[in-house]
Amino acid sequence: GLFKSVAETTVEEWQTVIDTNLTGVFYCCRSAIPHLRARGGGWIINISSLAAKNAFVDGAAYCASKAALNQFSEALMQEVRYDGIRVAYVMPGSVSTDFGGPRRGTPKGDWALQVEDVAEVVTDLLSHPSRSLPSRVEIRPAQPPRKS
Repeated sequence: GLFKSVAETTVEEWQTVIDTNLTGVFYCCRSAIPHLRARGGGWIINISSLAAKNAFVDGAAYCASKAALNQFSEALMQEVRYDGIRVAYVMPGSVSTDFGGPRRGTPKGDWALQVEDVAEVVTDLLSHPSRSLPSRVEIRPAQPPRKS
């Protein structure tokens, strides 16, 4: 993650965020699709962020990359669903990690999601009955600090 104002973000930094959060996913999905088709289906689960819907100051590159990832996932889901390939994306809110470095990676406390919470959503998707397709999952802390 890169968290700077648009005016302070270099073209190279912008490209790095887009390459990591969107182009990298494209490459992985493009490589996986022939293998998934050959085996008769499977899952592609992309990890996005609620930042795709909830923009914030100094997050233009990150928020834009995750919003684009969501639309990519939606389009891909429609392209490959008849091949037995199910595509979903998970949009976590605040997760207790060191993501974003010292500025954004400050400890969030007991209120934040844990990595295991996000992993459980992914494993729940994998075990979901094949007759339905949960294509988007939002997960957020149950009781974040109240804004004053």
